[in-house]
Amino acid sequence: MTEIRRRPGDGTGGLRTGAATFEALREQAVALRREGLSRRQIRDRLHVHNNDILNRLLDGEPAPEWTKRPNAKDGLRARARELRLQGMTYDQIQVELGCSKSSISLWVRDLPKPAAQRTPAEQARLASRKRWDHENNVRNEQRARVKQSSRTEIGQLTDRELFLAGVALYWAEGAKDKSYDRREKVHFVNSDPGVIQVFLAWLDLIGVPRERIRYRVMIHESADVGAAEEYWIAAVGGDRGQFAKATLKKHNPKTTRRNTGENYRGCLVLYVSQSADIYRRVEGAWCGIVDAVDLIRQTHMSD
Repeated sequence: MTEIRRRPGDGTGGLRTGAATFEALREQAVALRREGLSRRQIRDRLHVHNNDILNRLLDGEPAPEWTKRPNAKDGLRARARELRLQGMTYDQIQVELGCSKSSISLWVRDLPKPAAQRTPAEQARLASRKRWDHENNVRNEQRARVKQSSRTEIGQLTDRELFLAGVALYWAEGAKDKSYDRREKVHFVNSDPGVIQVFLAWLDLIGVPRERIRYRVMIHESADVGAAEEYWIAAVGGDRGQFAKATLKKHNPKTTRRNTGENYRGCLVLYVSQSADIYRRVEGAWCGIVDAVDLIRQTHMSD
């Protein structure tokens, strides 16, 4: 057990034997405290005149109520806590009560910090943002209704409609033959899986076997290339053997790209082998569409 020995001038012995265990002395001190004695009375009773040791002996034991002197600032403290709970800042409480902010901090620091108060300008911006959020929600609902209505109107496509759609898609997104660079082959690129599905359906319509189609992913080198390839394999219902090595685009750190994240899967390139005749049919069909539209325009002008 811990033992306290009296040294000259420390006033800790208290027992004329010259020694006392700390535990025994604390037991007496706690008992006297619980009887309602003050620190001075306990000190004199036990002859312990060293404040450090007295503090240790009474550690954790509250002082009796009768020893607490009334504090002139108790009313201010209670009012400060009340104002803090109402959401006031230290500055506002100081103006209200006329006391120092250091005192206010001591009195209310255990209370939750009130939410930050906004300036009139901030309040106006918040109200504007809420108003626009509501407006955007209304507009988004309207957009969704229009899109769904148009989607429903399409219904089932005829073969002719699908053929015309495929020709238009290819002429917008496919490689084209030039007089200075002969490219009579079907070579189609797009990042939209829906567009890819329509184009594959068009190839099915004109009788192109899937075995004649080869694919290649074109994507930035900073993306997840493997995940993108797996995505496109599943999207076209093909197998890895039909996919050539991916083409990687160099990453330019000076460019701010928005096509990033886990949903970025690059573009899919489709090649059709032995497709010169198919390309010629596409170009001819496209010219036919342009001629038909020109005829409509001329008819309207003559009316």
